Amino acid sequence: MAFVDKVTDRWYINDMDEQVSIGLTLPIILDNGQEASTQTTLEAVKVNVQNILNTERGERVFQPNLGCRLKRFLFEPFSEEMVAQIQDVIIESLNYWLPFVLIRYIDVKMSDNMTADSYSKLKISVAFSLEQDPGTQESIELTIGGGGE
Repeated sequence: MAFVDKVTDRWYINDMDEQVSIGLTLPIILDNGQEASTQTTLEAVKVNVQNILNTERGERVFQPNLGCRLKRFLFEPFSEEMVAQIQDVIIESLNYWLPFVLIRYIDVKMSDNMTADSYSKLKISVAFSLEQDPGTQESIELTIGGGGE
């Protein structure tokens, strides 16, 4: 069982028992017979942010509202208005599912490669921190579209 010592500073970041993991990394990959797991709250939140942004709304059985509707922006003309809409969709989804996450910035770009397939790729970077520890920051990068990448 996990042991939490609320007397110490930053008790919510690390579990006191190193044998207990906070969450699983996805996809689950077995390495030397053990499951890949997250050891800190920030690592677990990073995995959760990635999962929410990579899940299309309506895709998850019994959780039709889980996810973020980012694929609808593929093949749309790239503009500042579209970037603002993508940022709003991400903020709305993360605020609903992970209200303890503070979003620092969201950067949206089209692929740097100007071939025909790259017009269907969005590159999104999201930097965030935890409400309980705003000084610690983490970020993720993901590519939406582009033939299943």
